[in-house]
Amino acid sequence: MSFKIALDHIGIATPSLEGADFFKILGLPDQGTEEVPTESVKVGFFQTDNEAMIELLEPTSPESPIAKFMDKRGPGIHHICFRVQGIDELVTVLKDKGVRLINEEPRPGAHNCRVVFIHPKSTGGVLVELSEKAEQ
Repeated sequence: MSFKIALDHIGIATPSLEGADFFKILGLPDQGTEEVPTESVKVGFFQTDNEAMIELLEPTSPESPIAKFMDKRGPGIHHICFRVQGIDELVTVLKDKGVRLINEEPRPGAHNCRVVFIHPKSTGGVLVELSEKAEQ
């Protein structure tokens, strides 16, 4: 297997990116915001010293997965994301092992990455995102 995996970020569902004040108080550098239309979400990133990030997720539509998540569970940790190299090979391995994927093929995500989400039923209850940076 030729894929590599590292912790990329922890996604936190929030009604508004204005809740970022806490992360600013901690002194985490603000990496800006962007909208991800495929997920109906606006995201804001904060960098930690070990290069993993905190991703705040604000829904842009009542039908977005983040809005639905908060309707059921309220604001809080939504997912963890692993940065991968070789996402296509990893997706093939996961499918072959019977891992339940939310999207079967990588799709566009934040920071021009390709992402795949793994259903919590296959991960012990945690939504997991795999993210591969676009080739430069």
